[in-house]
Amino acid sequence: MSRHPNVINKEDLEWKTSGSGDRFLSDRKQLAGLVGAKDLGCSMFRVPPGKTAFPNHYHYANEEGIYILEGRGTMRLGEDRVKVGPGDYIAMPTGPHHSHQLINDSQEDLVYLCISTMKSPDVVGYPDSQKMGMIAGSAPGGPNTQDRIAKFFHEDSDVDYFEGET
Repeated sequence: MSRHPNVINKEDLEWKTSGSGDRFLSDRKQLAGLVGAKDLGCSMFRVPPGKTAFPNHYHYANEEGIYILEGRGTMRLGEDRVKVGPGDYIAMPTGPHHSHQLINDSQEDLVYLCISTMKSPDVVGYPDSQKMGMIAGSAPGGPNTQDRIAKFFHEDSDVDYFEGET
């Protein structure tokens, strides 16, 4: 009997590594897009000790949630730092007051599910580096990257609305 096309097992997927290696490093299994999900994303992440998957950031369009499966870490939520471990669920609403970053500051791998709405376009803010990102064509973290446009810029690089127009 074959499996239903809307069902996948994590063991059927290979880990894909991403990050700069220095501070940002993670393995990921994208789950939702492979089984037909359109508006809800879900990926499993594995972050080694001393690393984090992403810079501190927030979204204007997409809400995220994290469920810790294994390991321990520190969750940055706005200005707060919260210790998290297996069984903890973390809600990350949209907007600048809900910036977030999960850091593995333990001695073991940190494994978690990240669930997200998949709205496009999205604007992402990075408070630590004063950058902004605009992502369109597919939601951030989505599997359809061939049509994605992603542009990142520093917050102070404003141009006038009519600049370059003739």
